Amino acid sequence: MTTKPKVKKYRIPHKPSPSPKGATSTSPEMEPEEALDRIMADDKAGDVPESAPVTPVADTATVTAQGTATPAPKKPAAQNIDDIRKEGLTGRQLRMARRMAQKHGLAPVSDLDAVRLLRAKGIDPFQRANIVELVDKENKQRADTKGTSDQQVQLPQTVPAGRPGLPSTDLSPADRRAQEIMQIQRDIAKRRRRKLLLLLSRLSAFVFLPTILAGYYYYAVATPMYTTKSAFLILSADGGASAGGLGGLLPSQFATGQDAIATQEYLESKDAMLRLDKELGFRDHFSQAWIDPIQRLDPDASNEKAYKLYNKYVKLGYDPTEGVIRMELSTATPEVSALFSERLINYAEERVDHLSQEKRQDAVQTAIASLEQAKAERRAAQQRLVELQENSILDPAGEIGSIRSLINSIELQLQEKQLALNIQLNNSRPNRSKVAALRSEIEILQAELTKLNARLNQASDGASSLASQTADIQMAQADLATADLVLQSALETKRQSEIEANKQVRYLTVSVQPIASQDPSYPRAFENTVLAFLIFAGIYLMISLTASILREQVSS
Repeated sequence: MTTKPKVKKYRIPHKPSPSPKGATSTSPEMEPEEALDRIMADDKAGDVPESAPVTPVADTATVTAQGTATPAPKKPAAQNIDDIRKEGLTGRQLRMARRMAQKHGLAPVSDLDAVRLLRAKGIDPFQRANIVELVDKENKQRADTKGTSDQQVQLPQTVPAGRPGLPSTDLSPADRRAQEIMQIQRDIAKRRRRKLLLLLSRLSAFVFLPTILAGYYYYAVATPMYTTKSAFLILSADGGASAGGLGGLLPSQFATGQDAIATQEYLESKDAMLRLDKELGFRDHFSQAWIDPIQRLDPDASNEKAYKLYNKYVKLGYDPTEGVIRMELSTATPEVSALFSERLINYAEERVDHLSQEKRQDAVQTAIASLEQAKAERRAAQQRLVELQENSILDPAGEIGSIRSLINSIELQLQEKQLALNIQLNNSRPNRSKVAALRSEIEILQAELTKLNARLNQASDGASSLASQTADIQMAQADLATADLVLQSALETKRQSEIEANKQVRYLTVSVQPIASQDPSYPRAFENTVLAFLIFAGIYLMISLTASILREQVSS
């Protein structure tokens, strides 16, 4: 959109004429300037307020009485943009300068640069002649682009007399606009109908048709499946005080949680499927010809495909708050479904017994091994004590006590004899016979004392002494006492292990017996059809959104 030029109005002073005071005369040379003033007055931005600063940058001309204009002296062009900015040019002047610069083929980077380039080229952008030339050129270009319709004569014309006065075929602008709006609305409605038809065709191809096929399969083709539901829980024997001392069967979440999870994993394993197939023919049942092709199992299918079908029709769930395992098994006939359920419950009971038996055996076997080791150690200690007692005096401690008492009495007699001998030797004329007798008795007592000490410290036949024999016997007796304590502890441990093993016994109790159903549970035709519709609609919605986003990204 081209903005109309906005330039300042310049008033050219005129010479006063002989007219009354205050009147002014206008020269015929002022008509282009009045036209320019009229164009500038029609601009939407309006004139510059009188309070706005006016910088007389353009050259002015003074009109003389004869009608000729005397040009004013030219002001030197400013070559610096800062100097031009200080002149305080208005926005209208700057836009006019840019237009004039474009007219002369210059490429300014800003309005101030346009003023600088024009002045450097010797052109004053604010001279009246240049402004009038620019306005006349714009008016000429605007008149050339209007066409021949705008060049028609606006004066009334005469109508030839020979022509009939028919109404004009040209529509009024309001009617033409209404007709164009109606045509646009018809095009919009046509495009909407076309888009709606395309949308319906896509929905029919990708949503409605697959949903109809799925509903036809569920209602007319799918083989009905009969479901048998059962529930069982694993109990442990707890001999608490509340059981009256005889024990009771109390469900324990913490005691049977692992066993229940292990049992559930076993029933969902391939081992249970192969065992059921070997005993009751799981694969043969689902390979019958009257079962629909989607649910039918090929006779030569692999174990992985059979196991996939087994996981589809055998569903187990464990409730940790109640400790109940719920099983739901579906087959093509109700009798086979109940039979399969009973056999799987038997498998679960065997697995529970096997798990508890291993726990009991591990605990009791460890206690039995400890007891046997304690018995062997006690037997060895007792054998060593017997051997020591056989190779020595029956009662070494009593023998040592008697010898010590003899040694004490001999030492007492020896002291008395030495005292008597010392008394005799202290006399000036001792009795020789008494002295000799006393010395003889002292020698005899010393010899007996030496003999008793030798008997106490060592045996005559080279065996160990009584003291060592006594020490060995005492150590053997201590080892035997320790072995007795260990044996007693092992016996107590074995008894506790047996009690704990009895507490760890697991029992599988069936709370809901498997009973054959009379009506089929699957397929749920209505629910499955609605689910298929939602799935296809969701897939179509995701694909359409993705395509719209990609189309928008590519077009942008």
